[in-house]
Amino acid sequence: MFTIIILFLIILSILVFVHELGHFVVARKFGMRVHEFGFGFPPRAIGVVKNPKTGKWTFVGPKVNKLSQTIYSLNWIPLGGFVRIKGEDGGEEKDPDSFTAKPALVRIAVLVAGVSMNFFLAWLIFSFVYMVGTPQSVPDDAKNVEGAVVQISNVSPESPAEKMGLRIGDVVKGLRYTEGIPWVAVNNANDVQEYINKNKGKEIKFWIKRGETDIQFKGVPREHAPEGQGALGIELARTKIISYPWYEAIGKAFMMVFTLIGAILVAFGGLLKTLVTTGSAPADIAGPVGIAFYTKQVADLGFVYVLQFAAILSVNLGIINILPIPALDGGRVLFIILEMIKGSPVSQKFEQITHTVGFVLLLLLMVIVTFFDFIRFDIIGKLFS
Repeated sequence: MFTIIILFLIILSILVFVHELGHFVVARKFGMRVHEFGFGFPPRAIGVVKNPKTGKWTFVGPKVNKLSQTIYSLNWIPLGGFVRIKGEDGGEEKDPDSFTAKPALVRIAVLVAGVSMNFFLAWLIFSFVYMVGTPQSVPDDAKNVEGAVVQISNVSPESPAEKMGLRIGDVVKGLRYTEGIPWVAVNNANDVQEYINKNKGKEIKFWIKRGETDIQFKGVPREHAPEGQGALGIELARTKIISYPWYEAIGKAFMMVFTLIGAILVAFGGLLKTLVTTGSAPADIAGPVGIAFYTKQVADLGFVYVLQFAAILSVNLGIINILPIPALDGGRVLFIILEMIKGSPVSQKFEQITHTVGFVLLLLLMVIVTFFDFIRFDIIGKLFS
């Protein structure tokens, strides 16, 4: 568990750090003064500044906040990073190196840069994954496909498969209904589906390869499954590890990022529709605890899966940040657009109150989602088991 928490913190820190790096680079590019660029959140553990005349680096204490140079700091709470840009919270509009003194489009460019960096990072990760090789679907009826395996591509909630412990990414190597008889070989997804359907209501055993580990599971396929689900509640895909030359990998990765952006936006639309029409959120929404839980699952499958998971999280982080919600980058962009339409800045006091309320509501939402994560994933039970 400790290793997974560390892995989760590393992934989260990299994603947030890259996001903040985007803000930092573009702010400096347009001549804004950046008071501090920090890795992790305060309190500050150590900070350094560069003397522009001598080129030498010197340490600064934790209480030093504003210098003529940028403080590059390492902070005690390892959950990402931050950038403090002069005038970003309003005021100092008469100083030419202030955020508020810059034209509206420049300020929007600074705010959007963080999101862009998250998409760029996902593109880099997917490019690397495509170059080293990742599972790709192959036709289920194709003959003589060397290296092809049957993988679980989806597990329905509350299904027999979920109760058995089967997970997305598991490779199905064999099936049998009792001990002492040979495993039935699995060549394609149809083999698995036929075996499950022939043994509804009877206990069957799965020989699963998860990462580098062989595991056996047993369960009983339902005789009467809910509409849209199979007897066991799994979806299968025949896959093969395929790698690409770099020039094809970067193109495929580019398309993957755009496909993901579209899919996530559609998912957000579905989420909003569910909230409006039913007044409740879908059960599969996960907060930080849920993401850490999924980190363990992908870590069990292997390094490539961890990279893909990090890329998907990076795209998610980018999209969430650009939504027009107060306290997020998208919310701040919205106020700048209102300023452009109105012809003058929105009241600074009103904007600050709006962002503060938005921040509090986001924190409250995070607490609620985390609470349900603890229940859904039985975190307390796992800690004491």
